[in-house]
Amino acid sequence: MYKRRAVIWFRNDLRLHDNEALCEALKMADEVIPVYVFDERTFKGYTRFGFRKIGPYRAKFITESVAELRQSLRKLGSELYVRCGHPEDAVFDIVLQTKSSWVFCNRERTQEEADVQDALEQKLWTKGLEIWYCRGKMLYHTADLPFPVTQTPDVFTQFRKEVERYTPIRQPLPIPQAIPALSTPLDSGDIPSLETWGYPSNTRPDSRAVLPFKGGESQGLARLRYYLWESNLVKTYKETRNGLLGGDYSSKLSPWLAAGCLSPKQIYHELRRYESERGSNESTYWLFFELLWRDFFRLMAKKHGNKIFLKGGIQGVVNPQLRNDRKALQRWIEGRTGQPFIDANMRELAATGFMSNRGRQNVASYLVHDLKVNWQMGAEYFESLLLDYDPASNWGNWNYVAGVGNDPRENRYFNPQTQAMRYDPHGEYVRYWLPEYAENPQRAGRALKLT
Repeated sequence: MYKRRAVIWFRNDLRLHDNEALCEALKMADEVIPVYVFDERTFKGYTRFGFRKIGPYRAKFITESVAELRQSLRKLGSELYVRCGHPEDAVFDIVLQTKSSWVFCNRERTQEEADVQDALEQKLWTKGLEIWYCRGKMLYHTADLPFPVTQTPDVFTQFRKEVERYTPIRQPLPIPQAIPALSTPLDSGDIPSLETWGYPSNTRPDSRAVLPFKGGESQGLARLRYYLWESNLVKTYKETRNGLLGGDYSSKLSPWLAAGCLSPKQIYHELRRYESERGSNESTYWLFFELLWRDFFRLMAKKHGNKIFLKGGIQGVVNPQLRNDRKALQRWIEGRTGQPFIDANMRELAATGFMSNRGRQNVASYLVHDLKVNWQMGAEYFESLLLDYDPASNWGNWNYVAGVGNDPRENRYFNPQTQAMRYDPHGEYVRYWLPEYAENPQRAGRALKLT
């Protein structure tokens, strides 16, 4: 008996809830073949300035997320077929082996990811086959926006006011009750170890990390449940979000959002349910406000394309003072600039793959405005290290700080000493990450101007 088959190609959408590509594949096909490909160009590759494209902590997080996705699919009677190599080749091979008619995936928009999906599409066309693109990253569907993508306002405040006024947010799609298994033999493939990519098998963040981040859909949903329902921390989010120590000062949802273990629509509607049952305030709104920023940066990446990666940013204006100064960059990376607040944040990033939003703004500003180093070098380092790396958000934020992005203010400078006095007034964070100051309180007091 003829079976209509479809491959569902998982990418940065490692979840079953609110997965449009998966739901569409189930509507079209009798049998659905879930596939994930570890792209060796990412897991073994390097950036232009010589950083690993993906650092050990994010590699571990993604591996954990893929492993959990496989287990979740098995519970629904399916399987996750895992490959290593180039997705445009590996997915195409599975399509041919299984005689599938379609590939479904959630579309990516930035250059490297788009190149891969375009290459796969070209291969499929040679066989008269199709790739069906769906949406998996955004809070809003672009079709629902009150403007075409090419006319998205370049200033966030204008964008926010228009979408809040006119655009509803769709309900998240439910988790399928079952997924029909492939009826012909196909090797499921092994999930590669961290050693495959040159990382130690016992890779784990420093014990001082704000959270023991673990990849996977259930982990992301558990964190959401904790932050809203179990702890009520969302009620004070706006007041605490600039904290530096501990797991409770902000939502910490971003790693699961970046890997697609959590849907932004799921967060939004859970937040609205929380507000209806326990009340709303400025803090609950502010969590939604941060989700809006994610959509805004993604729309900017769609609108301006590769400009976000160029030295002149979306404004196209290059600052001639910024140099490719590798010595200054290395001091910044190692947390040895001599500015304790900057150094503490950089040590945390290197040891854990995470840094607070307040820390990110400060270290980025310091690299650009104090050290006069090309901001692209900092953006690539963040790309390598961050657990929650997302191309649009990372490069959009660096454009913003470097003064080549969307911020109408020309000089977005953060004074590290003033910032330290405001956000770490007793030097607790600095001493936590800089043992040299913890061992010498007098030195710490002088450095932080606390004595």
